[in-house]
Amino acid sequence: MAARMKNPAAVIAEAWPAIAALNAASESADVPLVTLALVHLRVSQVNGCSACVDAGVRDALKAGETPERLGAVVAWRDTTYFNDAERAALALAEGATRLSDRTDPVPDDVWNEAVRHYDDRGMASLLLKIATTNVFNRLNAITKQTAGAGAW
Repeated sequence: MAARMKNPAAVIAEAWPAIAALNAASESADVPLVTLALVHLRVSQVNGCSACVDAGVRDALKAGETPERLGAVVAWRDTTYFNDAERAALALAEGATRLSDRTDPVPDDVWNEAVRHYDDRGMASLLLKIATTNVFNRLNAITKQTAGAGAW
């Protein structure tokens, strides 16, 4: 499959540093990098971004994630692989990504479970990672960037 065009952040090179800085900022709090990698992977799965799923798996492995857990992310609710904090982060990621699926995409029970595990900086980290991943996903999916083809 050929991409429609280069990733827009590669075409307008001034955009890439801003996106990269936002992504780096999302990793500056005390949320484990493995958790952020799981969030990135799940958001990318929801959005069907093959390039970001591929990158997400690679980044998660580098952060120390196991193949068993990576394979189970798509069905995280039905496994015993994830702890309560990770489950809260994954639920938040799905709700914040699927904004139009319901009138209240992040209901109070999802939000309250997340804040039970993460302080304000942790929540900010998760929300920035979710938002940045959605930016990556939209740019890559719309332009049909392909896994393994070097979207950037």
